Amino acid sequence: MYAAKVIGTVVCTRKDDKMVGLKMLVVQPVNLLTLENEGKPAVAIDAVGAGDSEIVLVVGGSSGRQTAVTTGKPTDATIMAIVDYIDIEGKKVFDKYKGDVEQ
Repeated sequence: MYAAKVIGTVVCTRKDDKMVGLKMLVVQPVNLLTLENEGKPAVAIDAVGAGDSEIVLVVGGSSGRQTAVTTGKPTDATIMAIVDYIDIEGKKVFDKYKGDVEQ
């Protein structure tokens, strides 16, 4: 599982029947301490209704097929949570409702 920021969408007019109706988002992995970009962007199936610029948790591999939305679907990455806040060692690193990182 890794943290990522939603940075875009993917629209496919032609796809496998098992993928019809699934929302695909582009996610950029981020460092949990700094929320800076880390690694390459990926396409993930949205199982929770994530929106643009939200910080989310993404699972990959066989875990990506363990949600109610993705069971039996050919996916390798699934957004399975939207982050409200991150506290590390008593310090608030991210708060969705304040919209910024506390230093």
